[in-house]
Parts: sequence; C-alpha cells; structure tokens
Amino acid sequence: MKKLLHLLILGSIAFTLTACRHSSKDPEIITSNAPVEADDIIKDVFTDNYGEQMEVALNNSNNTITIHLDGKTYELKKNEDLPHYTASNTEYLYSNIKGNITFLKKNVDMVLFHHKKDNKQPASTKMASY
Repeated sequence: MKKLLHLLILGSIAFTLTACRHSSKDPEIITSNAPVEADDIIKDVFTDNYGEQMEVALNNSNNTITIHLDGKTYELKKNEDLPHYTASNTEYLYSNIKGNITFLKKNVDMVLFHHKKDNKQPASTKMASY
C-alpha cells in the first residue's frame, strides 16, 4: 500500500510539473498603430460666366484630381510633363494656368467649363503732392 501511495504521489507531481508549463496569463499583444497619413486634399469651387459651378478636389498625395460638374464625377491623373497644373485621362483634360481654369473633352475639343481669374485690383486713389 505504501508503494502504491508513493507511486501516486510521484505520478501526481510528475503530472503537475509537465501540465503547468505555460503561464497562467496570456501574453500581452501590443499592437502599434502606425500613424495614418492623411491625404493632402485641396478643394475649390469655381463659377463660370453662366453661373455654373464646378467643384475641384486636388489630391496632392496621389497626384489625382476629382471634378464634380453637372452631377457627374470625373477622375483625372496629374500630367507631369505639361506646364502649370494639368490633369487628364483618355477623354478629358483639366488645366489651371495662372488661375484660368479649363475643363474640356479631348476627342471633340469641346470646352465643358471655363473660369477666368478676376484681375480686378482696386485703383489707388492717393495722389502724390509736391
């Protein structure tokens, strides 16, 4: 009986030592939230001579432009080889040259929207007196 008791005690000790090898707590999982860079987006609304408005969203991070005109949305890619800011896709061309905004359909050379920058500056009313 003593041998059986010793075997049971040794067996339970061996079982306890092999069964409890992992920690009782789960390891902490640390997730690092990488800072998400916000896109550099500039939005403008332009009005032409007829009162139509065109909303332009320039995404400088992706070099894309989104145009909303007459309920339609156009996605264009910036053109690096043309002067000033121009963007195009297979059908449309957008250009912003010194404040003159032009949006046209390429294959028929039809201007869909044109906005001219106002260069009106108040005239100086001061006169020099000698």
